[in-house]
Amino acid sequence: MKLYNFFRSGSSHRLRIALNLKGLRYEYVAVDLRTAQHLRPEFKALNPQGLVPALVHEGNVLIQSRAIIEWLEERYPEPALLPVDSEARARVRALAAIVGCDVHPINNRRILEYLRHQLQCDADAIDRWCATWIGAGFDAVEALLAADTERGDFCFGQLPTLADVYLIPQVESARRFNVDLDRWPNIRAVDAACNRLDAFRLAAPALQPDAAV
Repeated sequence: MKLYNFFRSGSSHRLRIALNLKGLRYEYVAVDLRTAQHLRPEFKALNPQGLVPALVHEGNVLIQSRAIIEWLEERYPEPALLPVDSEARARVRALAAIVGCDVHPINNRRILEYLRHQLQCDADAIDRWCATWIGAGFDAVEALLAADTERGDFCFGQLPTLADVYLIPQVESARRFNVDLDRWPNIRAVDAACNRLDAFRLAAPALQPDAAV
């Protein structure tokens, strides 16, 4: 497997976590968004959207982190990222979707670059923008975690699931944009539990080979 990704990309981060949880080895291929490598013809020939991540496996190119993670779950079902019970699976998917559908898309690089360059927003305005939407999503996640009286150390149950795969990169992003996490104790507890596991710790942006470039 070859993983084309950027160390600070939230969707790349979540895919690294999923691959690590599955115990799958991959070749790390850095695509530097800071120098617009994702817009070069050679990368757009791989992914016409010009977005990371992209995963190449046996000659097949897979794009979109959600689709790739679903493919991983189908092809490498153990350890599972979703519980067995259908209602429980829906709960885990909902937690993941709060981040993946409602928070991350409006705080990703493309949006922030538009705010910076087209709308001339300064760094403080960018931080306020991110804090607004991260806060709205985290308020909902926190309430759902607090309401789950059977929850263990993670978002659901006693083992990490798809919900944790999505949540932890967003926590990392919240810190990068100076969002105060104190009002979400359950999210902070999940973050601490996840980062005791190598699958999460080794996927962190700061530990990737392109982080020091």
